[in-house]
Amino acid sequence: MKIGFVINDVRTEHPHYTTTYLGMTAAERGHDVFTIDVGDFACAATGHIMARARKPSEKLYVDGDAYLADLRSEAAVIPDLDVTDLDILMLRNDPAEETERTWAKDAGITFGRLAASQGVIVLNDPAGLTMARNKKYLQYFPEEVRPRTLITRDAGRIKAFAREQGGPIILKPLAGSGGQNVFLARPGDSNLNQIISAVRRDGYVIAQEYLEAAVEGDVRVFMMNGQILEVDGQFAAFRRRQAEGDIRSNMHAGGSAIPVALDDRVFRLAEMVRPRLVQDGMFLVGVDVIGDKIAEINVCTPGGLFTAGKLYGVDFNAKVVEALERKAEYVGFYHRSFDNADMATL
Repeated sequence: MKIGFVINDVRTEHPHYTTTYLGMTAAERGHDVFTIDVGDFACAATGHIMARARKPSEKLYVDGDAYLADLRSEAAVIPDLDVTDLDILMLRNDPAEETERTWAKDAGITFGRLAASQGVIVLNDPAGLTMARNKKYLQYFPEEVRPRTLITRDAGRIKAFAREQGGPIILKPLAGSGGQNVFLARPGDSNLNQIISAVRRDGYVIAQEYLEAAVEGDVRVFMMNGQILEVDGQFAAFRRRQAEGDIRSNMHAGGSAIPVALDDRVFRLAEMVRPRLVQDGMFLVGVDVIGDKIAEINVCTPGGLFTAGKLYGVDFNAKVVEALERKAEYVGFYHRSFDNADMATL
């Protein structure tokens, strides 16, 4: 199998990122693995999608540091990879991280759609990602699964929403990740105007009811092909505890991960969101659950598989790569004659 991973920039990748370990696992299983910075695509005059890529030189690495060190070397560079020769292209770049390179926000999806039109399996489905990549995506799911939410740039509407809730609310940017610019606000707070202004600088504001269960942190649950990812009876999930004095559970914001036993509420939520995820071609997502509600669905670069595997001594990455292998096999059966969104979740 030939598989490509699209990332923001190889220089900013982390040894514990999910993408790093998916690449390592695929290489270990004997596949040709390529990593492509989102700025390194080209559409040739022939119509073929080309890219400057990086290919690991080994099959086994002691850890993520060794793998990334190899990828960052000049010897790893493949100057003219024909992307249309790949079996699978995984879009693992995070548009929210491109605060300066605004042109890079849409580049992965744009070239991903071209690749899909030429028979490459592109995951998650780029057409679905166009709609799903920001926090507004949650509004397409049943009202029962999500907190009461307002999306606006109007400060007056936000203040009225806070009064209606009669208690604290969460304010965060519609476009963003990693817990950036997330605030807890209360009606009548003297600094509410400043909070709204700070969040509004990033565009639209999400105002969301505060869920009391958030004091226990949230639960990150991985879903693959529309089902909760499971290996040997162990589910890919963990509870994220916020750092002391911080309302955010994100690992980038200092949160910590602990094991969690999933209850019936989580399985019900997963079953309720499954049809839409399948319809939109969302192969691998991270669902963040607080109490009996879903706070976010992360579709671009859901992270934490390394953490989950370490907590339980289970190799979730291998399960993901096995699913990719099956998809590549399906392509062989049907000679690349398929709908990408359908293939994404088979």
